[in-house]
Amino acid sequence: MSNRSIIPFGPQHPVLPEPIHLDLVLEDEKVVEAIPTIGFVHRGLEKLIEKKDFQEYVFVAERICGICSFIHGMGYSQAVEKVMDIKIPERAEYLRVLWAELSRIHSHVLWLGLLSDALGFESLFMQCFRIREKVLNIFEMTTGGRVIFSVCKVGGVRKDINLEKQKVILNILKEVEKELKEIEVVFFDDLSVKKRLVGVGVLSKEEAYELGCVGPMARASGIDYDARNLGYSAYKDIEFKTIIDNKGDSYSRCVVRFKEIFESINIIRQVIDRMPDGEISIKVNGNPNGEYFARLEQPRGEVIYHIKGNGTKFLGRMRVRTPTFANMPALFKILQGCDLADVPILILTIDPCISCTER
Repeated sequence: MSNRSIIPFGPQHPVLPEPIHLDLVLEDEKVVEAIPTIGFVHRGLEKLIEKKDFQEYVFVAERICGICSFIHGMGYSQAVEKVMDIKIPERAEYLRVLWAELSRIHSHVLWLGLLSDALGFESLFMQCFRIREKVLNIFEMTTGGRVIFSVCKVGGVRKDINLEKQKVILNILKEVEKELKEIEVVFFDDLSVKKRLVGVGVLSKEEAYELGCVGPMARASGIDYDARNLGYSAYKDIEFKTIIDNKGDSYSRCVVRFKEIFESINIIRQVIDRMPDGEISIKVNGNPNGEYFARLEQPRGEVIYHIKGNGTKFLGRMRVRTPTFANMPALFKILQGCDLADVPILILTIDPCISCTER
């Protein structure tokens, strides 16, 4: 038996977009165990319900994460609306889905760029971020922001998207789709990419289920679950395909995320084609009094919002279960037995969002 050694990985590392620290227990170049240390970016956002009323807190919820900002605001608003038995206008439901799918596209393309960088494909990294800029330009045109949007509120949305802007969105997405198909062959067929991803970090369907995986991490292992199929918001009126793969390795997780981008573009086209006329918000009266669990599909997987109102303007409890938190046990599982050189890639393949997880 080889002598064991422990080396620190993170919280600062060229591959890590956010701080996570792992003590890697090694035998030669093989990882035997990964021991995490978290809490570097804890901000105590859930505690702020004591200082921000339920209308103001949507701005805090959006700041849980800068990548899936909109869906955090949407999930919080949706949970409060259920507690207060508020039915928002149908047009607002469609607008929420449009911005949610744009968030999914920009998150997945961002991840593809980070993966390219980790693989040493700097030119591919730049191509991905160039494409992502087009999606951020849509956000800026429709919301006024590129990271935090502040368009979601309890009772609907704050901004509308007219026909002229809808046509611009469709044209930009047509360009994005074309340019992504041009680089698809690199991610799917390039020998050096496949050498680093195929058969690396394999997670079986049974293991993914037992460890509670969500999102692309679960679907890449053959679990057919997508929270959008629950039919919340306008998803009940939209036709889309759940992207799954069965190999469960890093390559499968890449394939699932790449194909989900095209499915999101298809959803946005349906939203624009079917979007009804009408108001985009309603007036909210009273205070929340009750309890609700809202489940939505973020780019990284299912997110759960627990809202508990007490009849005052300040919530009694607000709790978020983020997808990265759910996928962490699977990360520690796939790290066991991997080569030290594969550790950065495996951490990236769960698409970790530490600011979400630690809040």
